[in-house]
Amino acid sequence: MSKAFPLRSARTIAVLAVTQIVSWGTTFDMLGVMGRVIAPDLGLPNEVIFFGLTIMMLVSALAGPATGRLLDRHGAARVMATASVVFAAGLLLLAAAHEFVAYAAAWVIIGIGGALGLSAPAYTAVVEREGLNGKRVIAILMLFTGLSATVFWPVLALVNDLVGWRLTFVLCAALQIFVCLPLYLYGLPKRVENREQAQAAEIVPVDFTPPERRRAFFLVAAATAISSFVSFGLSPSLLELLRQAGASPALALQLGSARGAIGVSARFVDMLLGRRGNALLTSLVGTGLMLASFLVAATLPSSASVLVIFVLLYGFGTGVVAVARALLPLSLFSAREFGLQSARLSLPQNLANALAPVIFTAILDRIGPTAALFTGAVLSAISLVFVLMLVALVRRANARCAKLNPSS
Repeated sequence: MSKAFPLRSARTIAVLAVTQIVSWGTTFDMLGVMGRVIAPDLGLPNEVIFFGLTIMMLVSALAGPATGRLLDRHGAARVMATASVVFAAGLLLLAAAHEFVAYAAAWVIIGIGGALGLSAPAYTAVVEREGLNGKRVIAILMLFTGLSATVFWPVLALVNDLVGWRLTFVLCAALQIFVCLPLYLYGLPKRVENREQAQAAEIVPVDFTPPERRRAFFLVAAATAISSFVSFGLSPSLLELLRQAGASPALALQLGSARGAIGVSARFVDMLLGRRGNALLTSLVGTGLMLASFLVAATLPSSASVLVIFVLLYGFGTGVVAVARALLPLSLFSAREFGLQSARLSLPQNLANALAPVIFTAILDRIGPTAALFTGAVLSAISLVFVLMLVALVRRANARCAKLNPSS
């Protein structure tokens, strides 16, 4: 049994790493390379082309609660297999688009696929197979999902040069049908079936009362949505923020590139902690580092050393918070309902992700870098308050349970 467990885990990671890299790379990350290529052919401005990502995130947000019910009823493998078909349909429509209506409709379909196949369903697939022990597997999986753009940007650029963008999208659809779909249906290990593991999946890590449970969900939703708003909103404008803060174009590019590596290293540290990791503590540390990064950059005179400190704190903080966002539902609710709660939490997070880049870009361009930094600081402080309230709520619930069950 001890040997079978790691083998199951490795198989789960391998299947989900491949499918998540393909799914993120052929949808959300794809416009980073293809956006300015397809714009002239469609006769649309670049900003309209990139508005497709906003459509995708909004649709994914609205479809999140329904996805949670589907995950609870049918399991992650079937839901994600459906996502592959939906993604393929959206990509084929994108390949055939000649004007805005068809282009926007394609992103609506891709957005539905995103709700069914990206992040939350993948983490649910892990928990279905690992139970509460899935924290380390999710952390390992997140190391791979951060590589989707790294893998697919050069591949998409090469294929586009060889066959053009329309056939490139057809080939992306083929990857969904001939790679992702069979992996979901036949590659994933079966869900836990023995009685002991099934009973363990019902165990609630924190025994909340119904009012406490509702409050805990609200606090998690608020904290994660705000932190996602900050990290997702600033990422597209990070290079411009560094340049406006005084960095040379070369330094800005170096620091911006380093930020990605720092974020992955933060995920790696959390993965090494494994079962000893604590999602609440991770949330506190990550959000605190984000707050510190903004305060350092906003209050100290700008210099190369200050910008380096900012990127170190911000990169590590956002990397840690990304892991915490994925693991918080597993730390507070039962493994059995992880998919439902994660999908419900995706609604505010994806809405924040859809709006954040536009708002941060407007603040940076119209008011300046200091305003953008103070905005990040204020939002990070609010998120930190919500996390502290959540920690206090968990402590009260655990203290109450300890009084009721002194022998345990």
